[in-house]
Amino acid sequence: MTAETSHLLTERRAILAAVLPHVPFDGWSAKSLRAAAGDAGLDPALVTLAFPGGIAGLIAFWSVEADRAMTAAYDEADGDGMRFRERITFLVRARIGAVVAHREAVRRALTYLAQPQHGGRGLKCLYRTVDEMWYAAGDRATDFNFYTKRLTLAGVYSATLLFWLDDASEDSEATWEFLDRRIAGVMRIPARKENIRRAMAYLPNPKRFARLASERLREGGVG
Repeated sequence: MTAETSHLLTERRAILAAVLPHVPFDGWSAKSLRAAAGDAGLDPALVTLAFPGGIAGLIAFWSVEADRAMTAAYDEADGDGMRFRERITFLVRARIGAVVAHREAVRRALTYLAQPQHGGRGLKCLYRTVDEMWYAAGDRATDFNFYTKRLTLAGVYSATLLFWLDDASEDSEATWEFLDRRIAGVMRIPARKENIRRAMAYLPNPKRFARLASERLREGGVG
């Protein structure tokens, strides 16, 4: 958050809360922002001031807020008392839990950030999320393994999020089972430098990610 917008935190949160119900119908768009400003009783000009980065900036702010909720849930659950694998599992579940009430908004946000002009912003959001997960879990390493851990967890989290978008099971049980299998497969994170290629394999292909998100959006019957 920039110095110019840090003092608008309350307004930013109010705009975010107001825009989320509109996104399933009007997408992440100027129309949704105008409606949100009206619902929140805010001057539309304030929306521009609060989010100079536009829609992409608003989505990025939502990501930061979800990261904050994730770490707060971890602290409340005394995550440091868990085994390491349980910490990572809890954090991934808590991150999805932070947005669970807005599945369609998540789907549309992924589609929006997968566009070439917003890809950099999307990767920054993903990196920040997995970095927050590792930091909360107690990882303070700064060696080469620092990068392989984050690349691997980015793949686990991204795959789990995509699975959750289409999960119709009760209480998302299928998603959590999927997550357990993914984590079991990567608990032995490669430490040697030449194994970075293996860690990269866990990251979703950006073009395939965008195509899948778009297809699922259309299958959901939302234009």
